[in-house]
Amino acid sequence: MIGIRRMIEAQVLGLTGMALKEIDFERPKGEPGLFGPQSAIWQVHGDFTSMLCGGISALLLQMLHPLALAGVWDHSRFREDILGRLRRTSQFISATTFATTPDAERLIAKVQGIHQRIAGGG
Repeated sequence: MIGIRRMIEAQVLGLTGMALKEIDFERPKGEPGLFGPQSAIWQVHGDFTSMLCGGISALLLQMLHPLALAGVWDHSRFREDILGRLRRTSQFISATTFATTPDAERLIAKVQGIHQRIAGGG
């Protein structure tokens, strides 16, 4: 059973981009990032099954909000690159949870910059 779980995890990691090594989650050692290893977010996001179930649930819930759906529909290229969108979202969630504070803050600023260019109707 462990072998099957590892194969599935490897496929998901490859799909979502965590295997791309764009962010070094190992250095500097002991840097707790924004939350740290004792936080609830580390516990939940550190469990593969929780992340898979929670991620799918979050996407479905976001689709129920008309303004969120309109924003993604009107300003995202997800239709041309759905795997890229999934990869970027997964990278953001992992980095803001587990990466060093400077890496997390860099990605947060990047996403904020993208979102600031969008004027919503709500």
